[in-house]
Amino acid sequence: MSTFTPVDTFKLGGRPVRRMGYGAMQLAGPGVFGPPTNREAALAVLREALASGVDHIDTSDFYGPHVTNQIIREALHPYPDDLVIVTKVGAVRGDDGAWLPASEPKDLERGVHDNLRNLGLDTMDVVNLRVMGRIHEPSEGSIAKQVEALAELQHQGLVRHIGLSNVTSMQVAEAQGIAEIVCVQNQYNLIQREDDALVDELAAQGIAYVPFFPLGGFSPIQSSVLSTVAENLGAPPMQVALAWLLHRFPNILLIPGTSSVEHLRENLKAAQLSLSQEVLAELDAIRQVGEGH
Repeated sequence: MSTFTPVDTFKLGGRPVRRMGYGAMQLAGPGVFGPPTNREAALAVLREALASGVDHIDTSDFYGPHVTNQIIREALHPYPDDLVIVTKVGAVRGDDGAWLPASEPKDLERGVHDNLRNLGLDTMDVVNLRVMGRIHEPSEGSIAKQVEALAELQHQGLVRHIGLSNVTSMQVAEAQGIAEIVCVQNQYNLIQREDDALVDELAAQGIAYVPFFPLGGFSPIQSSVLSTVAENLGAPPMQVALAWLLHRFPNILLIPGTSSVEHLRENLKAAQLSLSQEVLAELDAIRQVGEGH
């Protein structure tokens, strides 16, 4: 029975990062709005992530808003040289916590400056254009104006690399005609696999694919097959779901979020979990029969 152990690193913006990163969204308050219930715990999670070898943090200034980036700065600034911080622009929060599109060039410029100020940086490593579409699903439509705006900010030295979020294959191709795209961040996990073809396409180009909601997000993955596989492996089901993503293709970088040090450590152990061909086939089949929806 052959067993696969996934590679440890993949390039993001020309720099190798460990494939298990950290997503900071859950550091804000309920609904990703307002301050955390326990600021000291949020600071501790970030410091533990770096102490555990995480060198890729995903964030946005519309988490909170502003709160998450301010916590990152308090916990980690001055940042280690090998830390890659990735943010996203293209939305703002309403007074009621609503997620509102903000994709005009002036909005994107303001968003980049907000991130720089709250993180205490002069240049962002990577900025993803978050296309709002259907919030968590991409929809077709030109994004040229927005990518051109980010390319101008890149020319000004405020942005090193450009990525995309919540996009289709056609939008990736359109953006690549304007600027180099170093990563794509779409919803993708063991159950929600509409992006299978796009993952393959980007892998062939050596471009990082970063799933958001790798564990199902606001509706965590549920599957009796996953539970049985995890029990047989002696591992938590969500750890197995993360390990499946790491085995899927070497260009997948993971950014699971948590506000708990214990949960962080559990997530990071997914990188050490090797899955056999037979186990991978069982997990692959979950989507094919539609279980877990």
